[in-house]
Amino acid sequence: MERAESRSSEVEIRRYRLTDFDDVTRVCLLTGHIGEDATGRYADDDLVPDIFVRPYVMLQPEWAWVLDDGERVVGYIVAAPDTHAFVAQYRDFWLPGFAVKYPPVTGTGTPDEHMRELGFGPERMLIDELEEFPAHLHIDLLPEAQGSGMGRRLVETLVGALREAGIPGVHLSIDPANQRARGFYERLGFIELPSSTPDGPLFGMRA
Repeated sequence: MERAESRSSEVEIRRYRLTDFDDVTRVCLLTGHIGEDATGRYADDDLVPDIFVRPYVMLQPEWAWVLDDGERVVGYIVAAPDTHAFVAQYRDFWLPGFAVKYPPVTGTGTPDEHMRELGFGPERMLIDELEEFPAHLHIDLLPEAQGSGMGRRLVETLVGALREAGIPGVHLSIDPANQRARGFYERLGFIELPSSTPDGPLFGMRA
């Protein structure tokens, strides 16, 4: 599964390191609301990273890569090659700590509670198309790293590693309001999946 590191200008794609934890947390927060800064949007700024990046780098760090500009991390991609296994791992090893840190969902319907509901419900990841697209990913780049082709190269790095590992495909979900992200994935060759809905768009690509 080892792949050569790649470089574009001064930005390097490399494997995630333990010392990148705070940096990927920061990138996740600064892109956590439809690609924009989520700082202060929820009661705890840790909430979005605790759902979309920290579990991945803690539970399966070998499936994480970062964009390093020589001074700091400006983007990342994280993945779970086997979503069924990741959901079980999340429930057993991540959710207990999450449940201590965050209040339970009570049905108030606030944005904060909706986000917590995602964190408390890993089974939402078990989409109908897992046989064809068993892996899933999350990718985020700071604005200064966007439009440079490095997002595409991050996805290509992941897909190449999945292919080498014998994983047939990867999927992702997007915020329905994030049309820019939708266009990005479609240009990469992701197709909308049959179980996709207007409120929960799902896209997949074969590795």
